[in-house]
Amino acid sequence: MAPVATESTAHADGRVGRRIENYAAFWQKDLSKEAGQDTENRLANYTDVINGYYDGATGLYEYGWGTSFHFSRYYKGEGFYQALARHEHYLAFKMNLKPGMRVLDVGCGIGGPAREIAQFADVQIVGLNNNDFQVGRARKLTAKAGLSEQITYTVGDFMKLSEQFGENSFDAVYAIEATVHAPSWEGVYGEIMKVLKPGGVFGVYEWCMTDKWDPSIPSHKEVAHGIELGNGIPEMRPIAKAREAIVKVGFQIEHEEDLADRPDPIPWYYPLEGDIRKAQTLWDVFTVWRMSSSGKFVTHHGLWFIEKLGIVPKGTWEVGETLKVAADALVASGREKLFTPMYLVVSRKPAEN
Repeated sequence: MAPVATESTAHADGRVGRRIENYAAFWQKDLSKEAGQDTENRLANYTDVINGYYDGATGLYEYGWGTSFHFSRYYKGEGFYQALARHEHYLAFKMNLKPGMRVLDVGCGIGGPAREIAQFADVQIVGLNNNDFQVGRARKLTAKAGLSEQITYTVGDFMKLSEQFGENSFDAVYAIEATVHAPSWEGVYGEIMKVLKPGGVFGVYEWCMTDKWDPSIPSHKEVAHGIELGNGIPEMRPIAKAREAIVKVGFQIEHEEDLADRPDPIPWYYPLEGDIRKAQTLWDVFTVWRMSSSGKFVTHHGLWFIEKLGIVPKGTWEVGETLKVAADALVASGREKLFTPMYLVVSRKPAEN
């Protein structure tokens, strides 16, 4: 039976136990048996899908990845966290963000990119997230960094931005690997268009299946479902649909590129491979080790144990298991160039005549 939206007692930190427990039930246990009705159910209940995933996965993300929940390109010898920051700087640079601009971060996670971009570009940022737990973490980490006057966070639905902020409210909007969670790109991009001031800029790193992906091929379809299950995504969609949606809602594209398609000697997915020989710095050995067989073993049993003790909400261990599915699917699709986490598009809302 397909799960539907549920109510449950919230933990003091904002996490809701029942939706964590129900998360995996939004997919067939055998991903090869996924059907259209499964996708439709996830799209209809996208807020439960997203929140169930991030209630369970956020702590694991912080443990394994830090506070910026996204991928990046790597130079030889470049540290993991330096690469993440450079990826954020590059987006701000391509958007031409200027001091004093009011900027919206759509799907801000726990605020890692917002803190980096705010300092890099000297802009004022509003971070939006529909997950109470992540917003709480973002506020705490931002206060610790002394940036609470420059960055604020709010709980909200990115499919209802204009209701929350009003039209023509921001000089710029960016989204880093977040709008893939939307039930439709046209819907979320349309809301971003509304809240931007005329002439405002929108920059996005989008998760897409590439033109090489063919859903009629069973292995291609299954790897897409693996990405969905392991990352809280209702439906993976092809790159052509992202571009089509951006143009359809009225944006004028100024720059677009799949950064994952560049001939980099070090692939974006290398930290997920778990091969410590590929670590670019000594400090990164531990980051890469977490995805090795021994690292996964420690996480698997450690998470099971602390869930039994009640330290983390029930269902967290199962969400953790889906992260393994995600890693395998992301590496496999990355190697075959079937998927990109960094389709970069910088576009502009037309100025008023």
